[in-house]
Amino acid sequence: MSDLSNFPITARWPAKHPDRLQLYSLPTPNGVKVSIMLEEIGLAYEVHLIDFGKDDQKTPEFLSLNPNGKIPAILDPNGPGGAALGLFESGAILQYLAEKTGKLLPSDAARRWETIQWVHFQMGGIGPMFGQVGFFHKFAGKEFADKRPLERYVAESKRLLGVLEVRLAGRQWIMDDDYTIADIASLGWVRNLIGFYGARELVGFDDFGNVSAWLDRGLARPAVQRGLEIPKRP
Repeated sequence: MSDLSNFPITARWPAKHPDRLQLYSLPTPNGVKVSIMLEEIGLAYEVHLIDFGKDDQKTPEFLSLNPNGKIPAILDPNGPGGAALGLFESGAILQYLAEKTGKLLPSDAARRWETIQWVHFQMGGIGPMFGQVGFFHKFAGKEFADKRPLERYVAESKRLLGVLEVRLAGRQWIMDDDYTIADIASLGWVRNLIGFYGARELVGFDDFGNVSAWLDRGLARPAVQRGLEIPKRP
């Protein structure tokens, strides 16, 4: 185990348990990927709230760990070779934790890469497109007279839901009977689209029966329920 005091972020958010993985996050669709993952695999961790209302993500201490100024980020005192490792980008963190613990990522090489491709599908498609729907439908975008941006992102979100709908036909999870990081990556975003963003009717979500049933199965998992509330908002 490495000394975490060498990392500037710990000056602002001290580690009470420096032997545990440190999570710096907020319960957004990206943030909860990692908290859900940690709850699912049972790895001991300590959580630190990054309060966007206080611009915590813009502080020098946070930027020293994640120069992109986004959540989530982690600091693992027990990284590869026993050295501490800091990581940002939720997809990379999911893969790291899966490989570290041997959980929620198939050991078979072909199925492993198939799982990872669906994580990237979320990172490159579902997250950005659903987020734009949220902006143009729920937030400042509704003030724009030109509705073409919203229409574009709604259409693309419907297309992505259609891809997921086809994939889930006859499957319990994205990787058949195996619940994996591919599911964890997308659950929070689909939940947010129809919940917080209020876009259920806008994207015709009820037409995607396989996706709806998959979401219900995911949200019924105790670890998912816990992870969705970590860390507590201020």
